[in-house]
Amino acid sequence: MTKPDMKTIIIFVSFLVLGSCYQAQAQNDLKIGDPAPGFALQYATKDSISRSPLSLSDLIGKRIVVLAFYPADWSTGCTKEVCAMRDNFAALQALDAEVLAISGDYVWSHHEWAKALNLPFKLLSDHAHIVAKLYQSFNEKSLYNRRTVVVVDKQGKIAYANMEYSVGDLKDFDKLKTALATVR
Repeated sequence: MTKPDMKTIIIFVSFLVLGSCYQAQAQNDLKIGDPAPGFALQYATKDSISRSPLSLSDLIGKRIVVLAFYPADWSTGCTKEVCAMRDNFAALQALDAEVLAISGDYVWSHHEWAKALNLPFKLLSDHAHIVAKLYQSFNEKSLYNRRTVVVVDKQGKIAYANMEYSVGDLKDFDKLKTALATVR
């Protein structure tokens, strides 16, 4: 048996920490103003698959973070959701927002889907649904993420949450943009 490298150890410890955070957080509903639960996840873009995880803490203080949880790559509703964010990406960036789309799919699926749709933001892989559970987005019955959107301000606090984000029209997307305009 070979000795694990430092990256493997860091990822393993991250899962242990996230698991204990989940158990502590699962008892309480997240509220506006609460500290956003931290996480580190592998991700893909249309150009590549990251070799190292992205930590929420790396973004705090730099940009407003939009966490867009969705059920699955390649599905009709999820395609509609991410394409709305893609098509309005310039408006989101003008509001100083960093979009992180999160599902349980693997990074390889994320990479191919991002390439196919020309998505300009990161797709994070939460295969064990640890982060979705932290943000109360995981559906225990379907075993997929619910479509939810959470905004984390530059201080690392939850500034907005839509736990029933709809892609039926752009009303919920417009609510997100309105919320982003007030977040600092």
